[in-house]
Amino acid sequence: MEELIKSLEKEWPKGENWAVTVLEGPDAGKKLLSGCYRESLGGYDVFCERLCQEPRLIVCGAGHVALAVIRMGKMLGFRVTVLEDREVFARAATEAGADQVLLGPFREGIEKAAPDADSYVVTVTRGHQYDRECLEEVLKYPFAYAGMMGSRGRAALVKEQLEEKGFFPGQTAQIHAPIGLAIGAETPEEIAVSILAEIIEVKNRSGKGKGFFRSLAEQLNDLLQRGMDGVLATIISRSGSAPRRVGTKMLVRQDGSACGTVGGGLAEYKITEKAMNMLKKKDKSFQTYDIELSGKTAAEEGMVCGGRLTVMLEYVSGRNGTEETDPISRTKEAGL
Repeated sequence: MEELIKSLEKEWPKGENWAVTVLEGPDAGKKLLSGCYRESLGGYDVFCERLCQEPRLIVCGAGHVALAVIRMGKMLGFRVTVLEDREVFARAATEAGADQVLLGPFREGIEKAAPDADSYVVTVTRGHQYDRECLEEVLKYPFAYAGMMGSRGRAALVKEQLEEKGFFPGQTAQIHAPIGLAIGAETPEEIAVSILAEIIEVKNRSGKGKGFFRSLAEQLNDLLQRGMDGVLATIISRSGSAPRRVGTKMLVRQDGSACGTVGGGLAEYKITEKAMNMLKKKDKSFQTYDIELSGKTAAEEGMVCGGRLTVMLEYVSGRNGTEETDPISRTKEAGL
């Protein structure tokens, strides 16, 4: 684990990359980076996670709807970047909680924002000419989602104009327009709900809402820099109606603090207890842990979700992070 953290700190891999963890056999717990998805390695079952950036919401425009989208996006955990060419509106975006506001022409803003495969672009400018301008640039980049507000007629017109500019129908078909789910939204806040609901649907359906996020690598590296130990808990399988999805993580530090969540309640209590026991005993062995969330025990604890979770527990040593170095986790194997 420590070697993976150090490798990721030096250089975050480009393109589609996966962190692969061996789950069984003599190499259980060992990791490597792979340029493709694998389900087995050397005959062993493995757990694969896409290395990805934290989901980012790029909002073009800062009018009433945009401000509601910004506030709601922050509530949902997105890092929010706003593009606006009017100073007063840009200031309002900052006050609404945007992490980054790029003041200037929209084309330049898109170039600076540089959308990637983990970016969700919401185009809600004051006119279709600005929408088209934004989308002309956005379509040059990879993105997880791109949507434009407006009527069906306006959406069709903008797509037609983009195709006249040389974009293929297959490209313009990626644009969600009219934007948002059809819930009869009227107010800016209701429209924001419909937009974010559609983004959540796209994100979760594609699986881009899970993975090994760069922010987690930064948290783990901070742990190493401070000389602290911790245990990283990751849900690797679930059945029934367990509350959190596969890939969800929680880092438990030796001082008892934690970041992330695996669903709260009984499951989180048991995982935290198990992790703290590992830390107290300096038990660095790779472990998997099954938690039953149904039946009498779960009912007594007020768990109404039910289901079953399997969690892998990985010890992260901040004091002597190089002692477990092995060929499978070297940078050479990672192909960085």
